[in-house]
Order: sequence, then structure tokens, then C-alpha cells
Amino acid sequence: MKKYLVILSIFLLVSCEYLGLEKKEDTTRKPIASVYNQNLYKEDIIDLLPKSIAKEDSLVLVRSIINSWATKQLLLRRAEENNSKNDNSEINKLVKEYRQALLINGYKERLVKQQLDTVVNDQEITDYYAINNNNFKLNEELIKLRYIHFSSDLIDKKDIVKLFRNGSLEDLEELETKQLSFKSMMLNDSIWTPLENVLLKTTFSRENLLKKTKFLQKEDSLGLYLVAVKDVLKRNDIAPKSYIEPTIKQMILHQRKLQLIRDIEKIIVKDAVQNKSFKIH
Repeated sequence: MKKYLVILSIFLLVSCEYLGLEKKEDTTRKPIASVYNQNLYKEDIIDLLPKSIAKEDSLVLVRSIINSWATKQLLLRRAEENNSKNDNSEINKLVKEYRQALLINGYKERLVKQQLDTVVNDQEITDYYAINNNNFKLNEELIKLRYIHFSSDLIDKKDIVKLFRNGSLEDLEELETKQLSFKSMMLNDSIWTPLENVLLKTTFSRENLLKKTKFLQKEDSLGLYLVAVKDVLKRNDIAPKSYIEPTIKQMILHQRKLQLIRDIEKIIVKDAVQNKSFKIH
């Protein structure tokens, strides 16, 4: 057994050194694997190996990389041998079309990046929302709420409950000063929040949270939860503009991009007609 481990250790060390894992100069360039006339060199795989890989793991990983490369080469060889002339013609056609698409799309993207106006003002968002708001139906419940979660053994627990329940601006500001004592909190009830996010942070049921209520209190082994639900939107209600502004902005930019591409194509055709590069016979 010891003899086997010694031999394996030597083999792993040699493997690591050969592949360049050890900082040792190698002036020769010899393949580490070959399939027919295709060679795999250590330079081809060195970047695939983690820098901090242990010597014991390097051989396994290297063998896996080599086997994957060899499998690909062998499958490619078999595929080429079994290709008919029609297959080659179709492949060449697809390669040509794909290359053309890459070149054209790359050129368009560069022009769009140079020319696209990415500034979307509030009025544009408001107008877009007014025209298309029926398309923005919710697929989730949203709520506006305040909540606090804190340990039940806090000395000023009664004061916290009173401040939260009153909910005046001054009371909420005072609660803000105590936030380091809370496990979690959200006191801004002017923001729409997905109900699912709140369910993860409180022990209240979905039914309780979907009812507008000025105050809910619940206690368990993890502490005390206080919740005040200001407003609720259910599935299929129209999403509020404030909640989907980022989405609207992306839609407006997408429409601008499509229009810019159409304009670019028209200008290119017009220029080609004027300089007689494009003729219809």
C-alpha cells in the first residue's frame, strides 16, 4: 500500500510539473494527447485548471479535460467521415448565413451604441403607462406596509409597540433611532413590496397581510412581529406606475432601438441608390 502511494505521488508530481502547475520553465512543446492529426497541448488546458488546485486533484481533472477533448475530436472525425456532399453543402450554407448575421448584427449594435438616446424622462414614462396600463396586470400580490421584528425580551418593548401603533412621523423617526435593536424592519409604507418578500420575513399568513389593517401583532419563539398594512393590490390588478417604471423604461428604450435600426437600414438603402451601388433591373 505504501509503495503504491509513493508511486502515485511521484506520478501526480510529474503530471503537475508537466502541465505547468509547478513553476518550472518548459522550453519544449510536446502534445499531452493526440487524436489522429489533432494535438492537445498543455497551453490549451492550463487556464482551465484552478490556480490553487491540490496535486492530488490535478490528475483527475486533467484526465477529465483530456477525455472531453478527445471525445469531441473523435465525434467530429466520425461526423466528417459520414457526411454526404449534400450535408456539407447545407452546413456551408448555414455557416455562411450565421457569419453574415454575426457581422450585420455586430455592425448594427455598434451603430445603436453610438447613436441611441438612453435618457427617458418622467413624462415619457407617464405617457407610456397611460396608453398601455391595461397591459401591466400583476401576476403577484403587492402591499404597502410597515413592519418590525424584534426580540421579545427587549426592555422597552412596550414603548416600541406604542410608537409603532401610533405611527406618526415623529414616532417613526424615533423608531429609526432604535433600529440596531431590531432583527428586521421597514417603516416606509409608501413603497409597493411583493407580498412573497414580506411572508419570508414575518409569521403572518397571506390572508392577514392581504387585509388593510392599522395594526397586527404576533409573537413566537423568534420574537415579536408588528405589522401595519396601508394598501393592497392583488393579482390581475393594474400594476402601479412607480413599481414598473424600470420595466417601462426598458420597453421605451427597446422601441427606440428598433426604430433606430429601421432608420439606419433606410438610410443605407437610400445612400446605395443615390451612389448607384444598388439598382433594380
